[in-house]
Amino acid sequence: MTTGQAKAALACGHPETARAMAEILADGGTAFDAIVAGFAMACVVEPVLASLGGGGFLLARPADQPCRFYDFFVDTPRARRPVSEIDFFPVTADFGPDTQEFHVGFGAAATPGAPAGLIKVHEELASMPLPRLLAPAQAAAEHGFQLTALDAYLLTVVAPIFTSSAATRDLFTHDGDSQLLAEGDRLVQPQLATALARLTHEGARPFYHGDWGEKLTRDSRQRGGLLTRDDLVNYRVRTGPPLTLNYRAARLTTAPLPSTGGPLIAFALSLLAEGPALGADAQSCCRLSAAMALTNRARQSSGLSRAEGAAELESALAQLADPARLAHALRELADLPATARGTTHLSALDRAGNAASLTLSNGEGSGVFVGDSGIHLNNMLGEEDLNPRGFNAWPCGVRLGSMMAPSLLLLDDGQEVVLGSGGSNRIRSALLQVILNLVDHRLSLEAAVAAPRLHVEQGKLHVEEPRSEALLAALTALPCLHSHKVWPGRNLFFGGAHCVAQDRRGGFSASGDVRRNGQARVV
Repeated sequence: MTTGQAKAALACGHPETARAMAEILADGGTAFDAIVAGFAMACVVEPVLASLGGGGFLLARPADQPCRFYDFFVDTPRARRPVSEIDFFPVTADFGPDTQEFHVGFGAAATPGAPAGLIKVHEELASMPLPRLLAPAQAAAEHGFQLTALDAYLLTVVAPIFTSSAATRDLFTHDGDSQLLAEGDRLVQPQLATALARLTHEGARPFYHGDWGEKLTRDSRQRGGLLTRDDLVNYRVRTGPPLTLNYRAARLTTAPLPSTGGPLIAFALSLLAEGPALGADAQSCCRLSAAMALTNRARQSSGLSRAEGAAELESALAQLADPARLAHALRELADLPATARGTTHLSALDRAGNAASLTLSNGEGSGVFVGDSGIHLNNMLGEEDLNPRGFNAWPCGVRLGSMMAPSLLLLDDGQEVVLGSGGSNRIRSALLQVILNLVDHRLSLEAAVAAPRLHVEQGKLHVEEPRSEALLAALTALPCLHSHKVWPGRNLFFGGAHCVAQDRRGGFSASGDVRRNGQARVV
């Protein structure tokens, strides 16, 4: 979708989120006003992916100012309990072609950052009053909204979580039984509507210092959780400069530590920058697959995959950026044969020059609510990817890392692209491929997002159809790969990159990723 007669563009993962953001922009709001409205709405209409009980990252570029990075992801608890006292148990998510085990329960919840993040972003960046920006989300929670096909599908994927307690069954099933709401059914969340109303008037204080926090810590103590008053009152949103790098003639601004997604994308781009621009041929696809494999190997050997404290992360990043390591990886790349989790994203850009890239996550949810607030707590302590030392072995009181990497890309033709993705470990590969499609392949924004993707993890190649037999044979012959899986068509496994752009003449374009119900509007 492209137009030169507009004042803003947005992309996100749900039609109701798009509606709220477009309404604010049409009323004269900025990209930041739209992102706050979309933030709140996503927590209402994408309950499997986003919640005020989770966290996220925002990359913000106010007009004519440097970029700022807002980190309001979750913290690990400041104290432990004996494992025997913790409410923590496994469930299996059924993705159809594959399954994955997650851990949920009160003991899976880390300290949420989303309420503090929403308020901080509004205070520092938005221009419209908070009650106006949260009104669409409050109405959707109070009066309900119709579930889309993807909404209903995601509920079935994580059915064991959303039927694990009386509170979740009351909201997400018919009459509190085991039959989940289906496409076209209406999801009404009156308690969440009340919580949003309180946020508009009281800010985040009730959650961290008031009655919500008191209920949360009391329930946590009694029901096998780990969160205490110290965890809540000491939570802080972190702000600072983003990570920036050049790739060929383009400039990428992305998430710094403790995001691991941004540094890993930078490492992969450093590998690929040494060779010619990538095309759609077999050799280019092999180079990309090998770069992904080498990036994953570097992540493991540098310690980035295991690092959790600030000092460990800094040390791992220094190792990842070490010229000798990069040179070794480049030699491996040159030696190749010449033949061949729950996360959502919102992007917004306005004519004044404000750019906002927001990625939110609740894991899959813990099955536990904050008192009677309707706020579903995250299960980040039950996410294997975020707990490399093993469950219940995390360091106390640290900000967890994440693969989320909201980004901004400036192309050599003057086009500016706001991008980001959901998709757990596939976030880095989804964004890497969108960047390469724009910079090397010179595709349009829509084509760059829609192009088939691949992903390499632990020596296994995942690839989207359609792919030629010759290309698949070349990819699977790579020495760095030991197995492969072909996914039918476009699949949400490969992320959901929702992107917007503005060209040098002021024309806007927007593309929502069909893999994750992508919505795009030019307003």
